[in-house]
Amino acid sequence: MNPFPIEPASLYVGDLHPDVTEAVLFEIFSTVGPVASIRVNRDALTRRSLGYAYVNFHNSQDADRALESLNYTNILGKPCRIMWSQRDPSLRKSGTGNVFVKNLDKSIDHKALYDTFIAFGAIRSCKVAVDESTGQSRGHGFVHFETQEAADLAVQKVNGMLLNGRQVFVGPFVRRMNRSTGHAERNFTNVFVKNLNLDVDEDKLRAMFQEFGDITSSIVMKDETGASRGFGFVNFDNPDSAKKAAEAMNGQNLGGERPLFVGRAQKKAEREAELRAKFEHMKLERIQKYQGCNTYVKNIDDSI
Repeated sequence: MNPFPIEPASLYVGDLHPDVTEAVLFEIFSTVGPVASIRVNRDALTRRSLGYAYVNFHNSQDADRALESLNYTNILGKPCRIMWSQRDPSLRKSGTGNVFVKNLDKSIDHKALYDTFIAFGAIRSCKVAVDESTGQSRGHGFVHFETQEAADLAVQKVNGMLLNGRQVFVGPFVRRMNRSTGHAERNFTNVFVKNLNLDVDEDKLRAMFQEFGDITSSIVMKDETGASRGFGFVNFDNPDSAKKAAEAMNGQNLGGERPLFVGRAQKKAEREAELRAKFEHMKLERIQKYQGCNTYVKNIDDSI
């Protein structure tokens, strides 16, 4: 059912091939019911398609049928993504009901992701991120539910599940501008654990850390064959528990070849920034070490 009564018969159609025109869309959508208008959004200068369009029906019943029957239809070699048009940016950008899914198998496409999550509530939008040059999945996606309750239920039920043989992470989506990238000490609940014995599974990982406080989720990352990759994550209910766990367990040797590393789980941007800083520091050390030690020699015989 359309959650946006202001525009009851308008659909957003995204992920379109650049060659898709209004005529192509009219031929497809008019099979459902009378179409009032279609507009493919284009660049103001080049007039090239921006990859999305708006299809307007005369009544919401036809628009509803189009959404149900044509979503993810292959148009010129690309599956389109349809949702109710929502022009209010505050609703689109609020983040309410938005879920991030990662570690997806490459075979999972938009529709497979949609079919997995629709059981938890009505979905506004569902998308797997793909490489623009190859069209291959990048292994993560986004599901935007109509309600936060549905999103919370999806996180609770699907996080840590196996989808096509891979254990997925499901959590609330956080916009990039709201992600913290500072390096100062701060509160955290998600703990990164590496150098795990290969026989450690989620239950054993949880048992190792449960003395420090309530755990909301634990996951051991696995490869394509289902074997442990030797690291995982433990998410605590509160920051104090996470901090105690990191302080107590970091450096502990629990019968493995190497002591555990336990610390705050970092975002990718943080890890990259730290590596860049480390590289620049090493470069500066090398320059300072050999500064003044170079000798210039000229007039060397060609036989040398």
